Amino acid sequence: MNIVIIEDEQVVADDLELSISQLIDEPASIMQLHSVKEAIAYFKASPETGLIFSDIQLGDGLSFEIFIDATITAPVIFCTAYDEYAMDAFKANGIDYILKPFTTQTLQRALQRYGQLKKLFSAQQSPQYNALMQLLAGRDAQQSSSILVYHQDKIIPVKLEDIALFYLANEITHLLTFSGKTFYPNKTLDELEKLSGNSFFRANRQFLVCRKAITDVSNFFSRKLSVNLNIPFGERVIVSKVKAPQFLSWLSKA
Repeated sequence: MNIVIIEDEQVVADDLELSISQLIDEPASIMQLHSVKEAIAYFKASPETGLIFSDIQLGDGLSFEIFIDATITAPVIFCTAYDEYAMDAFKANGIDYILKPFTTQTLQRALQRYGQLKKLFSAQQSPQYNALMQLLAGRDAQQSSSILVYHQDKIIPVKLEDIALFYLANEITHLLTFSGKTFYPNKTLDELEKLSGNSFFRANRQFLVCRKAITDVSNFFSRKLSVNLNIPFGERVIVSKVKAPQFLSWLSKA
């Protein structure tokens, strides 16, 4: 069986490939693709694919663009940080999904449903990816107004408009406000990215930055971008060359 993994984070893709290879009984060829552009080119070459595992948000766009642009009838299992509310539409269209961070148990259940998904997928019954893109875009517009943080023995709501950026340090998620206060939300950056909406951009694995916190942007090595902030912050925020076009498009909408 030919399996394709569409995931822009190499560590996640490698972990998923290892887990799949340990869970399936039959011989399988597993291919990793890391961007919308790469995946469209791959599927347009018409390789036979039995099953696809795909993230939704890739560095150069939503993976739905792949399935709109290329003719794909293989079952797709989405590995995503979107919650069950947003994923109801996928079940209605015969698509399974695994919430990140995935476990061996959830992955195994998804593989057990593979036979069912294969029957559901056909050229005549393909999911309405344009509608799903609009659904998730609409969900982003319904962003949270505050993020709950834990401080001593209290739970405090911090308004999104007061937050300059979220960042990871020593594997702990930090929240930094425009007034210079630091808090520790009990959520991952993936979860916060979904809650914060279009006012924030995931520059890389470590930083999720508010548009209002950005003064300007400088060119960096190898076509990367360095983000200059209007608040005191000791670390350099870098946007990769893959994400640079998407970041500049987002920044232009300020």
